[in-house]
Amino acid sequence: MQSNKHRSFSDKVWLVLKGLAMGAANKVPGVSGGVVAYVAGFYEEFIYSLQKVNKTAFKLLLAGRVRSFARFVNGRFLFLLILGMIISYFSVSKLLDVAIDLFPLYVWSAFFGMIIGSVYIIAKDFNEWTRSNLIILCLGIVAGIGISLLKPATQNDNLIFVFFCGIIGVSGMTLPGLSGSFILILLGNYVLLLVDSVNALFDTIADILHGDFSFINNPFRVRLLKVMAVFTLGSATGLVTLSNFLAYLLKRYKNQTNAAIIGFITGSLGVVWPWKKPIFELNSLGTIKYDRVGDPILMNYNRFIPTHLSTENLIAILFIFIGIISVVALGKYGENTRRQ
Repeated sequence: MQSNKHRSFSDKVWLVLKGLAMGAANKVPGVSGGVVAYVAGFYEEFIYSLQKVNKTAFKLLLAGRVRSFARFVNGRFLFLLILGMIISYFSVSKLLDVAIDLFPLYVWSAFFGMIIGSVYIIAKDFNEWTRSNLIILCLGIVAGIGISLLKPATQNDNLIFVFFCGIIGVSGMTLPGLSGSFILILLGNYVLLLVDSVNALFDTIADILHGDFSFINNPFRVRLLKVMAVFTLGSATGLVTLSNFLAYLLKRYKNQTNAAIIGFITGSLGVVWPWKKPIFELNSLGTIKYDRVGDPILMNYNRFIPTHLSTENLIAILFIFIGIISVVALGKYGENTRRQ
């Protein structure tokens, strides 16, 4: 693990930018922030840093030894990375939302290319293709494809279920190839947790800054804030528990874990397949249902294979290659980072 004291200013800037990329990837259904961490060369440091958030770390914090706590958990690394994710959540990810609305085919094509590039980058240096690892690879592919074919559940704001969603939804940060956002769609709570609750938090912060505390008397707003708090707690719990589990796997079964990751990422290609039409939730009258901010509620996608090479499809193929090239370039940078 790279020591904080050896990080230059440019390294710190790059960490924030990596956090931006992870945050943007985590927001988009079908794309995993863990892939960004893996390809960019800081996945293991990320997992091992999260693993350090344990009883020893909390004892240091409760004893007031903040600097010791920060050193113990690789605090600067985590802080800069999470700072980038937070900035992304209110900036880059918003731009991605707009881009997907305006140019869905091209955006999904770029993502599809990025996933292909990720599979190439991770698999090219993997030389442990034993029979057991090939079986694990195939199981990972089947699991990834199987997840993409599941039908979404209905929305559920029960706080125990929301806590569970937090644990599962954060999987995209720790498990490359498994999209936390897409899992939340399958659980039926994507809109509730990543749209409605976030908007309620944003509105509440804006109200407080203007000295307006009337939201306290708004039961709908208060309920969404509770949901956001429990979801955040679940996410934090998931980060710590999953990171400990993955750190154990990376130490004891590194080759098998990497084979499973390659399989997951390959299987996730079905989720980001560019040629698809969105399936929206319908009301009893058969018309599209909208969330509280006026956006249609996404259920899943109807995927199809294009039958002719139109200009639009040719541009989409170009974006696939752009996605592949961008990830290969990022992989080269990651290799240089690992050597250093």
